[in-house]
Amino acid sequence: MKHVSVLLGLSMLSLAAVPVQAEISDGIVRVGVLNDISGVFQDTNGMGSVEAARMAAEDFNGGGKGIKVEIIYADHQNKPDVGTAIVRKWLDVDKVDAVVDVPNSSVGLGINEILRNSRMTFLASSTATAELTGKSCSPNTIQWVNDTWATGNTTAAATMKRGGNDWYFITVNYALGHGIEAEATNYIMKNGGKVLGSTRHPLGTSDLASLLVQAQQSKAKVIGLANAGADTINAVKQASEFGIKESGQSLVAFLIFINDVHAMGLQAGQGVLLTEAFYWDMDDETRAFAKRFAARPGMNGKMPSGNQAGVYASTLAYLNAVAATATDDARQVVPQMKKFKGKDKLFGDLAIREDGRVIHPIHLFEIKKPSESKYPYDYYKLISTVPMDQAFRPLADGGCPMIK
Repeated sequence: MKHVSVLLGLSMLSLAAVPVQAEISDGIVRVGVLNDISGVFQDTNGMGSVEAARMAAEDFNGGGKGIKVEIIYADHQNKPDVGTAIVRKWLDVDKVDAVVDVPNSSVGLGINEILRNSRMTFLASSTATAELTGKSCSPNTIQWVNDTWATGNTTAAATMKRGGNDWYFITVNYALGHGIEAEATNYIMKNGGKVLGSTRHPLGTSDLASLLVQAQQSKAKVIGLANAGADTINAVKQASEFGIKESGQSLVAFLIFINDVHAMGLQAGQGVLLTEAFYWDMDDETRAFAKRFAARPGMNGKMPSGNQAGVYASTLAYLNAVAATATDDARQVVPQMKKFKGKDKLFGDLAIREDGRVIHPIHLFEIKKPSESKYPYDYYKLISTVPMDQAFRPLADGGCPMIK
């Protein structure tokens, strides 16, 4: 397990700051970035998420109270046993105060249970399962960016408005894929559409040819890719080779990021529909953040994904709550975070609900043709925006035991 520390704050605290420091465990707020450093999510998360957390700590700059922040990181290897073992050590031995990022729903659900009612905060900025704010909701967990309900419902709704009523799913065979397919299917069936079939594949499958052939033979108007990372990249590239879009079928990627589009190229990706909560080129503030991110060590000009933006936003929000409460105990920090309602510079209008769900707008994009892209990472064409109060599952429908 790798650890890199970034200590920020004043080495000599003023007398006014001493009471604040005294209420923070060991005088340091430790945030652990836990994700996939070397596997299918290394581009959408990986070391980019670590840099995003460091940026948040730097921008926090002690919170005006000389609070020291340390950023560490580890690779969960997309294995629940590895991820939970790391977090147990962080909680019991290393005195880590918050864990952030955690792509892979199976890993995230395990961590959610370990941290329940502990003093450690879970900032699930990349964990996509909607169970985190549903039946498995926890007083320690805040869920940022997307989830399977929002991804499945908003993407299906936007596609059906464009005439995509007949569907076939290619789904990754773990909690993320199952959740997206289930939510999208439920919406499609309730709104007069049809699901003509689906096939599943293991995480990290390089050859999806047989699945794409089955999807093509189904004659479905829409092929829904309920997967992520390298699996989505491979599916889109291979679909382009088979001429699927030319045959009149549309590809819809439920969980795709700017890094994925960069990897597949516009020639293969053009015309694919997708939903994202963050796009680096939306406005002046997102562009300013993205350019700072791209200049960070090891980023080599890469623009941030929505997940990496979520790490930045959730880490900064957590640190601001620590400063406001003068403690890093989740039992006080998380309720403070839930008081926020306003504008986030990366995600726009934003509020944090009682169930821990961060709500914000979600945008429908279409990947541009090569001829439409005018500069590096100019990849998305905005089609429509779902406002924050419609983009996520209604609070009353989630089954969260904390909601009375």
